Amino acid sequence: MEGNQTPPPIPEEPRYGGFSRFEIELEFVQSLASPLYLNHLASMKYFENPAFVAYLSYLQYWSLPPYTKYLDYPGPTLRNLELLQQERFRADILSPDVVARLFEEGMKRGAEGPPS
Repeated sequence: MEGNQTPPPIPEEPRYGGFSRFEIELEFVQSLASPLYLNHLASMKYFENPAFVAYLSYLQYWSLPPYTKYLDYPGPTLRNLELLQQERFRADILSPDVVARLFEEGMKRGAEGPPS
């Protein structure tokens, strides 16, 4: 650069409703820890939309070490995200029995405490 020229400004990350894409994706991926929310998404037929299913696949980057540290409940969040990659699970989550089983499994894991 010559003389008094200043470098071009660094573009600011786009904001959506005041939030960054990272913040929005973090909030959404954490919501996947809830079996009731998964049931709601299924009842609204989101899991029948190929673009939404592709988005769930894209979100698997949250299972990588640089990102897992941001998750409040990494165990159920990542487990459910993995299950959502299966077409059968996306259909089965409509069943109240499957929702109840996920809650029971989560309660058992919570009562056992973290693995040592």
